Amino acid sequence: MHNFRKLEVWKLSMRVASETILLIETLPQFKRYGLAGQLERTVVSVPSNIAEGAGRKSIKEYLHFLNIAYASSYELETQLLIAQDVNFFKDVDVQVLLDKVNSVQKMLFRLVESISKNAG
Repeated sequence: MHNFRKLEVWKLSMRVASETILLIETLPQFKRYGLAGQLERTVVSVPSNIAEGAGRKSIKEYLHFLNIAYASSYELETQLLIAQDVNFFKDVDVQVLLDKVNSVQKMLFRLVESISKNAG
């Protein structure tokens, strides 16, 4: 239906995913379970749902998956804040990611609003 690879929100969410996964890889092996595993699953969910929605046949389905990506971005934000609180990562590293996540959230919100408005 849509070429998700051209969407700036997908590109940015892919960067966030890559950067988060690389950050998780810096953790000692014994810390790579629980929160780190959940963090990895969540960060992958955002661009994955944008892409899956783009492959759907109807606008309604597309919006559904964009909304899942949007909600997952808030889950990701929360998990990054928890990881910061328990000192998994440096504050500066988390803040860089949080700034990008916030941008993804704004972009997704605008995309959903635009599609909804144009769909009538």
